[in-house]
Amino acid sequence: MCLWHTSRPNHIFYCYFLMNKSLIALILLFFLSMATVIATSIFVFKPQNSKVIFTNPIVPKSITKIFKKTIDPPEIETTLIAVGDISFSRGVESMIKKNQDYNYPLLQVKDYLQTGNLVFGNLETPITSGRHILDNEMIFRSDPETAQTIKNAGISIVSLANNHTPNFDQAGLLDTFKYLDEAGIKYVGAGQNLDLANQPVYLEANNLKFAFLAYNDNDVIPSNYEAGTNRAGTAFMHIDKMTETIKQIRPNVDFIIVSMHSGDEYQPTPNDSQIKFAHSAIDTGADLILGHHPHVVQTLEKYKNKYIVYSLGNFIFDQAWSQETKESLAVKIYFGQTEIEKIEFLPLIIENYCQPRPATAIEAEKIIQRLNFPLDNQKLLMSPLII
Repeated sequence: MCLWHTSRPNHIFYCYFLMNKSLIALILLFFLSMATVIATSIFVFKPQNSKVIFTNPIVPKSITKIFKKTIDPPEIETTLIAVGDISFSRGVESMIKKNQDYNYPLLQVKDYLQTGNLVFGNLETPITSGRHILDNEMIFRSDPETAQTIKNAGISIVSLANNHTPNFDQAGLLDTFKYLDEAGIKYVGAGQNLDLANQPVYLEANNLKFAFLAYNDNDVIPSNYEAGTNRAGTAFMHIDKMTETIKQIRPNVDFIIVSMHSGDEYQPTPNDSQIKFAHSAIDTGADLILGHHPHVVQTLEKYKNKYIVYSLGNFIFDQAWSQETKESLAVKIYFGQTEIEKIEFLPLIIENYCQPRPATAIEAEKIIQRLNFPLDNQKLLMSPLII
């Protein structure tokens, strides 16, 4: 098997050979099938003082099985994978019905998602029964099967603090809570009343305790989308309430993850509201900020030695009218006992109005440039995927 390992500015080509007949046959088969090979790219950023430099490339399962005796046992790692906006409505629903498979949108990324200890995304749709939503409508609704589908793909927690979860009013919200609970998916940023909507959600992995918070910018939604004393709804981006919560929970958790649904749609850079809220969260004690809503990938910022991903773009969405709305970014964060040790970026392209796939090297380079971040320790790892 041949494996490309490139690192700017120099490019080095490595070939690893193990001398036995079955592997020689595999190598010959590989070269004969080069016309059907595509390259998957993972960009790795190593924060300062990190002990980890490289990550393993994505390798097809068939090849991994053959080489399993030569692969060293992996170290125990604690990882969070974060993805962008998720909706099984409109065009996504149409493609699901056409292919007669609720799993269709996740087929090319399911294996990747299942490598994370925790997987977080923005569920930008209520889950409730009802009519088909037309492509030009600005309200969303996803079938009850959605909850179990995303659970089976590995998603463990979602933000509901966005401008579409309340599209079907109180009944839609309550149905969403019910179906997520039944599937065993945690949700944050919405609840049956104001207190529940603003509560942190706690998850543990490898003896590390994580607290998740999620908030919805009131600039992008009507006021009645906010939860009330006796009304279900979402948590709004009130900085004073957010900072009070972080101060209360900071002594009791290892890491605090804050999600914000904010920004100007389709713009490549964050606005003042995003920046102010993210900085305030970190000033108070948050460890990582994950942004959604612009529907395109926005910049990455290092602020007080913490990281802000202002927008991950779409993940499962039907916005195929521009290249930027079809570009997506999955972020895999590696946690040590006290700090983030490594950040791994997997650029994605959404095809068929709903299905993210790993970007090719050329596509990935373009998406990574949108981060506008000096990845001085960046390594590009490429492995062949045989179709």
